[in-house]
Amino acid sequence: MSGGNRRPVALVTGGRRGIGRGCAYALAEAGFDIVIGDLEKCADADETLKGIKERGGDSELVEADIADVDGHSALLEGALAAFGSVDCLVNNAGVSVLNRADILDMSVESFDRCMNINLRGTFFLTQCVARWMIDHPPAPADPFRSVVTISSVNAEIMAITRGEYCISKAGLAMMTKLFGIRLADEGIGVFEVRPGIIRTPMTAVVADKYSREIENGLSPDRRWGEPHDVGKTVATMATGGLPFTVGQAVSVDGGLAWRHF
Repeated sequence: MSGGNRRPVALVTGGRRGIGRGCAYALAEAGFDIVIGDLEKCADADETLKGIKERGGDSELVEADIADVDGHSALLEGALAAFGSVDCLVNNAGVSVLNRADILDMSVESFDRCMNINLRGTFFLTQCVARWMIDHPPAPADPFRSVVTISSVNAEIMAITRGEYCISKAGLAMMTKLFGIRLADEGIGVFEVRPGIIRTPMTAVVADKYSREIENGLSPDRRWGEPHDVGKTVATMATGGLPFTVGQAVSVDGGLAWRHF
C-alpha cells in the first residue's frame, strides 16, 4: 500500500478531461499528487487542476504529445521537476478513429494516428518511465510503484467501423502483459483497465445511440459508465490494492464484455 515519508506522485497522460480527469480525481482522493501530461493548458485543464486541489492533491500540467517519442524525456523531467518522483504512470491519452468506416475503406492516416498515439507513444513512454523507476530504486518506506494502462473493451470486442482503434487497444493488452512480466521482479505493478461505454467527450458524438442501446440491455448494468468508475479502479491498482497480480486486465464496463442472452 502507498505510504511512507512522502506523498505518492502519479503522471496521468491525457488527464485534462474525460477518463483522465476521473483518474486524476480518484488518485488525488487516494493521497496522490498529480502531474497531467496533455497537449495544452486550457479551460478543461484548469478545471481538472482545480479539482485535484479540491480533493487534497497538489497538481501540475506538463504540455506534451505522447506521439512525439523524442519528447518523452522532457515530459518525465517536467514531472520530476514538479514533485521529485513518479510512482504511478497512468497511460490514458488516446484517440478514436478519424471516421467510422468499413475496414475496407480505412485510411492510412487514421490507422497511423491510432497507432502513433494509442500504442506507439504509450509503449515508449512506459519504457521511458520504467527505466527511470529501475534506475531510481525506492526507499523501503516509499510508495508502491505502478503502471496502469487504459485500453478498452475493444481490446477484445470487435467494432467493425473502428478497426484501427480496436487493433491499437489489442496491442495495449499485449503491452501490459509484456511489461508486467518484465517489471514484476522490480516491484512495479503493471495493470490494464478496459473501460466500456463511458460518458466522455469522445463518446458524446454517439451518445444518443449508446443511450438507446444501454436502455435496451447492451450491458447488464443498464447505465452509462462514468469517469469516476474507471478512476476508482485505477486508484485501487495504484495504491497496491491488487497484490500478487501481474499484467492483468480489469474490465470496467457494466458487464458489456460478457456474452449474455
